Amino acid sequence: MKYRHLGKAGIKVSELSLGAWVTYGEQVGEDVADQCMRAAYDAGVNFFDNAESYARGNAEIVMGNVIKKAGWRREDLVVSTKIFWGGDGPNDRGLSHKHILEGVNNSLRRLQMDYVDLLFCHRPDPETPIEETVRAMDIVINQGKAFYWGTSEWSAADIMRADSFARQNHLTPPSMEQPQYNMFVRDSMEKELLPVFRELGYGATIWSPLASGLLTGKYNAGIPADSRVATKGFEWLKDSVLNPEKIAKVQLLQPIASDLGGTIAQLALAWCLKNPNVSTVITGASRPQQVHENMKALELVDKLTDEVMQKIDEILANKP
Repeated sequence: MKYRHLGKAGIKVSELSLGAWVTYGEQVGEDVADQCMRAAYDAGVNFFDNAESYARGNAEIVMGNVIKKAGWRREDLVVSTKIFWGGDGPNDRGLSHKHILEGVNNSLRRLQMDYVDLLFCHRPDPETPIEETVRAMDIVINQGKAFYWGTSEWSAADIMRADSFARQNHLTPPSMEQPQYNMFVRDSMEKELLPVFRELGYGATIWSPLASGLLTGKYNAGIPADSRVATKGFEWLKDSVLNPEKIAKVQLLQPIASDLGGTIAQLALAWCLKNPNVSTVITGASRPQQVHENMKALELVDKLTDEVMQKIDEILANKP
């Protein structure tokens, strides 16, 4: 395992990390989550990603229980959570001062931790002034309940506004973004966010590197019963995953992966790591075998020469 700085920040995160989205507390139980997290930790993963909305808070409970039971040194871990969807009440969602502070306190209680290393605004909140959100996040940082804060799926313009307001008022500016990034979703990372990386030194903790499983090749012959797309509540993924054109491109990528001695999934993860603005690639797993297979992607990164990357771009035909 190699470790990268989170942008220009001093903290380092493992190139591959493990996230709790969908799986923990919902698709799989605590025993399986325990096995997956231990497999990741043994492989050198130090970053574990979560959110208050995952499995309605149960994902944080599961992750907190696993970490406590494993007895890992807190200093060896980088743990994140995200605030936005905390419940059904009028003040249980969004990025208001009230919900940020209460949401963080609830997340820490579920995680059984005094602090998280990284705290994200899970989405932009058009109903709350950015200035209010920045002030609230600064308070959380000053209280020692988070060390760094950032954004997820924010526009470059809003990130710039938040950074400018923070610096003008001597508050803690955001320092990281968590965008979706994979072979089929490229515009945000490779185009829109470039000024943020270049001018602000942002780090990126990317999600959905396998395009909800499409880049594993498992949808080439239909929908497996245990797949994310088949999970209740995630029917909305079908339109983006079951796309004949994308499936055809995945099939064309297969020979490249085979020539490099890996799988389609490993090729897709390694491809993400070739982007120098990616600090860590958040992977998911519903069984420990998936963790072991994902970690092998690290062996392919150096094999992705300029020539191989060009072949991939010719197949994808979507470079910004």
